Amino acid sequence: MPTLVRKTLREYRRAVIGWSAGISAFLLLYLSIYPSIRANPDFSQQAALSKYPGALKDLMGGLADIASGEGYLQAVAYQLLVPLLLIMSAAILGNRAIAGPEENGTLELTLTLPIDRKRLVLERWQALFLGLLVIAVVTLAVILAMAAKSDMRVPAGNIVAAHTGLFLVALFFGTVALTVGAATGGKGLALAVAGGYAVAGYVIETLGKSVDAIAWLRWLSPFHYYLDGRPVFSGWPVGDYLVLLGATAVLLLTAVLAFERRDVGV
Repeated sequence: MPTLVRKTLREYRRAVIGWSAGISAFLLLYLSIYPSIRANPDFSQQAALSKYPGALKDLMGGLADIASGEGYLQAVAYQLLVPLLLIMSAAILGNRAIAGPEENGTLELTLTLPIDRKRLVLERWQALFLGLLVIAVVTLAVILAMAAKSDMRVPAGNIVAAHTGLFLVALFFGTVALTVGAATGGKGLALAVAGGYAVAGYVIETLGKSVDAIAWLRWLSPFHYYLDGRPVFSGWPVGDYLVLLGATAVLLLTAVLAFERRDVGV
């Protein structure tokens, strides 16, 4: 493993441990409730549907199958809150790749070492990838264990497919933060762009299914390629995941080119 990747992972260590523990605790709490949902499916379904008004219900994924194992996993783990948490962790890690060190003055010192800018961006991104992968693997293990314990009867392959999509969409937004940081050096701007894009993309994807005026914008939302294939129910949406990978690769190339051409004071 390259030295800079190891160094960056050491910097990320506390954040990775903290996010892994926090998201896992959230999942353990909410997935442990499922046996009571399964025991009273009609009541649980009606309660879920009546709790949220139409637009908010759309944002929660519709909640139509909340009493089934697939529907409950989708609502709790893969629709809104866990993706939001994982995207937040990815954006924070991506923001610390370039913009963070530049604002605190350590990036200039790094650039005085015998390492070119392209390598610096790529190795910082590798550390982002690996740190986020650790969080994803830990949380996947929690979901698989709880799904089995609670007898959700969801194929493990479908859970892995959904979690892979979750990882890819979080990696995309982490790369957005890294790219904006590489292009501008602005830590606050990088987080704002990644966070704003994530919120707008999610709203467009969920509400665009029922609002014709914004339906075409769904194709511009990364969440479209994560949610539309419904992997918890249907398995691997390979084409959609390839789009997410391609978009992330384009962002990374943009980060390299932008950082190579920008003056960072050295």
